[in-house]
Amino acid sequence: MTDRRTDLPSLAPPGIMLGIGLGGFFDGIVLHQIFQTHAMLSAVIPMDSMMNMKANMLADGLFHALMWMATLIGVALLWRALNGRRGASAPGWRLIGYMLAGWGWFNLIEGLIDHHLLNLHHVIEALGVSIWDWLFLASGIVLILAGHAIARKSSQIT
Repeated sequence: MTDRRTDLPSLAPPGIMLGIGLGGFFDGIVLHQIFQTHAMLSAVIPMDSMMNMKANMLADGLFHALMWMATLIGVALLWRALNGRRGASAPGWRLIGYMLAGWGWFNLIEGLIDHHLLNLHHVIEALGVSIWDWLFLASGIVLILAGHAIARKSSQIT
């Protein structure tokens, strides 16, 4: 698979994998750890005892390990896509666009599955399903649309 108007391999797979990984890291670090608005299983296993907190921390750790693997795969795919392109400038805006789209896909899929379908947790656990869960989904859609628009526009320039 190659990007249009070039003979270069597509940056969509590495950009989207990096966006998923980085979006997951942002969610886990900012919402789970820094602001502590929820944990991975907090709607199913309430954090009201040390045993339950440990179960949630383990689930959060497994979640972060999966996001790290997604990021590592994205870096490997990026390396493969750009390997051997000596003297050419990297198509950075296209990559950034695809990464934003990947982050959006993370927000949309994780929000739909964990917040709405499985009811595992919510953006702000104390509120249950709230406007914040819907805004999380909306942010995914905005990031997907903006990311693909940036990638498409930069493909037309190069």
